Amino acid sequence: MGPSFNEQFDQHGAWRRAFAQQLKQLSEWMHANGLMDAAVEERLQRLEAQVRSDKVMVAFVAEFSRGKSELINAIFFADYGRRIMPASAGRTTMCPTELGYDPEIAPCLRLLPIETRLQPQGLAEWRLRPEHWVQLALDVNDADQVSKALEKVSEVRRVSQEEARALGFWHDELPEENPMADAQGMVEVPMWRHALINMPHPLLKQGLVILDTPGLNAVGAEPELTVSLIPQAHAVVFILAADTGVTRSDLSIWREHLAAPEGQAEGRWVVLNKIDTLWDALNSAEQVQVQLERQCATVAEMLAMPRERVVPISAQKGLVAKVTCNDLLLESSGLPVLEEALAQGIMGQRQAILRSAVATGVAGLRAETERVINVRRRDLDEQMLELRSLRGKNASVIEAMRGRIEQEQHEFDASAAKIQAVRAVHLKLLRDLFHQLGARALKAELADLAQALQQRGIKLGVRKVYEETFARLRAIIDTAQASGAEIHAMLDGTFRQLNAEFGFSLQVADVPALDGFLKDIAKIEQGHLQYLGMSNALKLAQPEFSQRLVRALSMRLRTVFESVANDLELWSKSATAQLDAQLRERKRSFARRIEAVDRIQHAASGLDERLGEIEASEEELLLLEQRLAEFTQRLLAVPAVSAQEPAV
Repeated sequence: MGPSFNEQFDQHGAWRRAFAQQLKQLSEWMHANGLMDAAVEERLQRLEAQVRSDKVMVAFVAEFSRGKSELINAIFFADYGRRIMPASAGRTTMCPTELGYDPEIAPCLRLLPIETRLQPQGLAEWRLRPEHWVQLALDVNDADQVSKALEKVSEVRRVSQEEARALGFWHDELPEENPMADAQGMVEVPMWRHALINMPHPLLKQGLVILDTPGLNAVGAEPELTVSLIPQAHAVVFILAADTGVTRSDLSIWREHLAAPEGQAEGRWVVLNKIDTLWDALNSAEQVQVQLERQCATVAEMLAMPRERVVPISAQKGLVAKVTCNDLLLESSGLPVLEEALAQGIMGQRQAILRSAVATGVAGLRAETERVINVRRRDLDEQMLELRSLRGKNASVIEAMRGRIEQEQHEFDASAAKIQAVRAVHLKLLRDLFHQLGARALKAELADLAQALQQRGIKLGVRKVYEETFARLRAIIDTAQASGAEIHAMLDGTFRQLNAEFGFSLQVADVPALDGFLKDIAKIEQGHLQYLGMSNALKLAQPEFSQRLVRALSMRLRTVFESVANDLELWSKSATAQLDAQLRERKRSFARRIEAVDRIQHAASGLDERLGEIEASEEELLLLEQRLAEFTQRLLAVPAVSAQEPAV
């Protein structure tokens, strides 16, 4: 059997730390050798941020009492020797809960009061307002204290039906989904809207984020979960109970929020939990296995999932087996099979994506740096030819050479105005492009949809407005691609002219392809469609729900538009950095050429000395190239290191 999820995640974390260390050394070396220009520095910073902040989110989704919290305990927290997430009988995790680690914040549990649902702000906005959260410190060295503190995510409060309606937990039109009212007409609702657990667990420190989402009511009432958090998860584990199979509420969660388009089941797993309820002394192991296989096949068929993505386990027995070091029970629990599936599916896919992005980034970094080195080499070659032509020449020839260099310098300085004019046009085009992709423009594009959703009652015609809105959003990306092509054409023409006039080697890279962002927008569009169907018409009729839906949609789309702008900005910066670097080197070249002629005029040995210096400089450039190749090669093939190595 392959490595467990925990083991493979350790290896992934070790690779990230080693890569960050190599990148830091490369940055210091480039600074020391004067190879750092704006574009190179930007690429280094992006690579470092991408690898350091790389997160892997696993979302666990289930109706109440399916053993979800127990499964999280078994996979991630068995080393504590006890349960950390509350997992007793009945309803446990009552509010969506995220587990992660931010070293800037002390270990703690933060809880957002349920009353914030009465206000229009979404979860992303509340995250930026920590003063509104209730915070409890966590002593990570005291498992009992941590476990007791985390019990707060199970807290409920009793409210009137009117309050429950305002909070989104009571729907007159959907009585079957409403919580049970007591003799006084009061109902139970969660005490908290969202919980954030920050603790330095080894896996969380390496970038794992666990999302624990409870029940159909909680998932459906918080659009940000289904619009943003769950779709962005690298894996979604949907948990069912083996003794009940797929219930109606299970099926509702799956169809409305989790089902992937046909043929796109990557990142989705269905866990059939509590298989120990089928273990029966009156049945043989073979009979139990046949019954279990039949249940798995039925679940796969009902959810339209490949059979191999339905994994039967017993989370409770798996946790007990890990705590008591019972290998036979652990194997019987089925937990190692799920862990290996997660390891290969999530970590294998995540590493492939990250390494591909790293390879692209390193290739761009190397190309940018080699361009700087080549500018210096060409400058040295020109100086060498120029100085060799002075061998044996008299003072008047040398003086004429000095005059010609000064004339070239004068003509070059005179071209600065033309270059600045090109810069001004370039910046204007870029500003216009960023304006099209800005938050204000996006808000304007979503205005019609927001207005359609604010209608009272059933939202007639909203599907058409929705489709028209996304058509306009795709058109903005297409326009951004066209604007990039326009900037490329202008820079290409200018660079060709400068190359011809001054012997530069300027070259504009191709405009970044934005097709991937169009796919992201299509995914977001598809992810919202379930809210516009008849099954959600009554929920959509609630103004508060509609407002939260538009806010969640806006936040998600803004992330895409910002990413488009960032890619185009880096591309533009790469082009202008080339120009800056070659202008800078050419100015230095004029100064060095005049200095060399002056030395030759004042001392007979000056020519040979300068030629010797140029030869030495060319050898240094060759060494710089070799060293650059070594650094970048190491970045692409960072050796495996101990998972216990301290983070850099």
